[in-house]
Amino acid sequence: MLGYASRTGTRRNLDALRAAGWGLVVSAAGRHRDEGFEDILLDNGAWSYHWAGRSFDPGPFRAILSMFGTKAGFLVAPDVVEGGLGSLALSVSWLPDLAAYPGVILIPVQDGMEDADVRSLLGPRVGIFLGGSTAWKLATMDRWGRLAREVGCWYHVGRVNSARRIAMCHKAGADSFDGSCASRFSVKLPLLEAARDLRERGGQRRMPW
Repeated sequence: MLGYASRTGTRRNLDALRAAGWGLVVSAAGRHRDEGFEDILLDNGAWSYHWAGRSFDPGPFRAILSMFGTKAGFLVAPDVVEGGLGSLALSVSWLPDLAAYPGVILIPVQDGMEDADVRSLLGPRVGIFLGGSTAWKLATMDRWGRLAREVGCWYHVGRVNSARRIAMCHKAGADSFDGSCASRFSVKLPLLEAARDLRERGGQRRMPW
């Protein structure tokens, strides 16, 4: 299972992430730097805008697409936190633009959305990004994993910042996750890495390319 950490300016933490084989999240709402990481996920910044009480701004997202779009393995379609079908409509409106880049497009699923709302959109190039409120995320994590297996798409879980949450991702069949804990506290990385590592469990990573 692949782990992605939010970008940090702390050199020690960046070096620790590289050594452990983690990827980096480049957020439209943060500093537009990939810090030399080869494995990056481009995030639209909706979560940061949500907590700042701001609406989604497409300008910064288009900027990081221009800078890193041809390099990124994953592109998170714009969404509305806890926005249900309104969020899905926004994500779908961006699919033609994002399809011009080689990475896998991840559609965020939000509170109130059902399998049937996204099933027809999913496939080798379009996967699931589990967002939403914490309570809804935890309650539906297994269900979205079953859908991903049924349709054969990539499954990513957002805001995963503990070994317990990583274990839940494993159980749900997630292919990858992201969080900020590893980027903020390099001393916690070994614990998170032990939970992430599939080698002890005999698992195998399912890459989309």
